[in-house]
Amino acid sequence: MSILEGRVVIVSGGGNGIGKECAIAAANQGAKVVVSDLGGGADGREGGSARPAEEVAELIRANGGEAVANFDSVTDRKGVKYLMEQALDEFGGLHAVINTAGILRDKMFHKLEDEDWDAVLKVHLEGSYNIARAAVNHFREQNEGSIILFGSTSGLIGNIGQANYSAAKAGIVGLSRIIAMEGSKNNVRCNVVAPFAWTRMIGTIPVKDEATKRKVELMQEKMRPDQPAMFCVALAAPGASDVTGQVFVVRGNEIFLMSQSRPLRGIGRNDGWTPETMLSEALPALEGSMYSLESTADVFTWDPV
Repeated sequence: MSILEGRVVIVSGGGNGIGKECAIAAANQGAKVVVSDLGGGADGREGGSARPAEEVAELIRANGGEAVANFDSVTDRKGVKYLMEQALDEFGGLHAVINTAGILRDKMFHKLEDEDWDAVLKVHLEGSYNIARAAVNHFREQNEGSIILFGSTSGLIGNIGQANYSAAKAGIVGLSRIIAMEGSKNNVRCNVVAPFAWTRMIGTIPVKDEATKRKVELMQEKMRPDQPAMFCVALAAPGASDVTGQVFVVRGNEIFLMSQSRPLRGIGRNDGWTPETMLSEALPALEGSMYSLESTADVFTWDPV
C-alpha cells in the first residue's frame, strides 16, 4: 500500500520546480492532489497563467492519479480559503499541505527597494501564514494534519544579496515552531524543509566566473527537485506522525536535521555589569563562541552526494 493512499494533499507552488515534483510524488504515493499555482514568474512580476498548475494536474491524471488545479495566490487570503474548500469539495478531505510557493528578488541591502522587500515577505512569510492558518482548524478538528513549510539555508545561515528572502525564511522557522507546539495535542504537525535544488529560481543566479559556473553545473547534476520533494511526501505521510517542530535541509541524497537556537555560552557577575566591564570581560569571554559571517557555501563546503 502506498504511503499516502486515501489522503488528500494540497501543494502550493505546484506548477513548477520542487512544487511540481511534490505534487507528482504525492500522487505516485496514492494521494489525491490539489495543484495550486498562480503561474507567475520567478520574481513575481510576470502575470499569472493557469497553464502550469493545469499541466501538472493533467499529467497526474494521465498517469492514473487524481488531481485538480487551482490558480489562487498564497497572498490572497480569500483565495487560500477557497483552495481549502476546493480540496474538501473535490476529494472530501484534507490531510496535508505543502507550501512551496515563492519568488526571488535578490539585491544588496543598501540597494533594496521597499517594493522588493514587501513582495518577498508577502509571498514567503505571509503566504506561509495564510496556508497554515486556513488549514489548521480543519486539522485540529479531525485530530490530524501535516503542514510542511519551505525554508532556506539563506534564512538559517545566510547569503549575501538576500536580506528580504532570508528574513522571510527565518520568520517561517519561528512560525512553524509555534504551530507545532500549539498543535501537538491535536496531532497537527508542522515542519520546515530547506531544499537545495536546481529550479528556475536558482536559475536566476548570475554566472560571472568559472567557480560559479562549476557550482551551477554541480547543482544541475546532483541536486534535482525530485529529491526534496520525496522528503516532503514522507513528512506528509502518517508514518511521520511523531515528527514535528523540526527544520531539515535536503541536498541531493543528503538529509540534515538542523540545529535550532539554544544558549551556547553564558557569563554572569554577582555585583552586576557596567558597560565598561561588559567590554572588558563579558564580550571577550563570549568571543570564542561567536559565529563568523559565514554564508551557506562556507558551511556546506563539500560536494553533494
